[in-house]
Amino acid sequence: MPMLLRRTLLAAGGTLAALPALAQAPADPRLSERSMGSASAPMVVTEFFSLTCSHCGAFHKETWPRVKAELVETGKVRMVWRDFPLDQIALRAAAVARSFPPAAYEPFISALLTNQDRWAFARGVDHKAEIAKIAAMAGMSQAAFDAAWGDDDLARAILAQRQEGERQFNIQATPTFVFGTRVVSGAIGYDRFAREAQA
Repeated sequence: MPMLLRRTLLAAGGTLAALPALAQAPADPRLSERSMGSASAPMVVTEFFSLTCSHCGAFHKETWPRVKAELVETGKVRMVWRDFPLDQIALRAAAVARSFPPAAYEPFISALLTNQDRWAFARGVDHKAEIAKIAAMAGMSQAAFDAAWGDDDLARAILAQRQEGERQFNIQATPTFVFGTRVVSGAIGYDRFAREAQA
């Protein structure tokens, strides 16, 4: 585990930094690609994001609806999401998101990202309880939520995928978008996103 990630998780009161490395396990369908758009779209855009990143929230609130309507639903772009949790809360929320069926993934992460002020940044808030409320509205039972939140194997696997993204694309910040093979960091607006998607 990279030192920066280890420090971040420990600073957030996390314990995963002390857990043993992820062993090779059978493929878990919860770790399969989460994406939206045509498999034959001429451009694949991968977003590395953290559910507790305010810049990621800004992108999903201000830019993603137009990207979805004008580029993804029209077949020009296939959007792929890769977890890049910056803290324990984001890590556990990512585990919950990945425990939804693939078709429910984007609506759930969009609900979390556009409502961060309610569950991520409000003072004195019970993060887990607030995320559980949003998960319940999306159809997840409390038992399923508790199982996903406490699934250390899934959390380790998400961290392993984060490390893979760090190595593959030298991800340093969230959000980071990979347009084909071109890496663009920051919460870019629609016009920049559309230009990069055509390049």
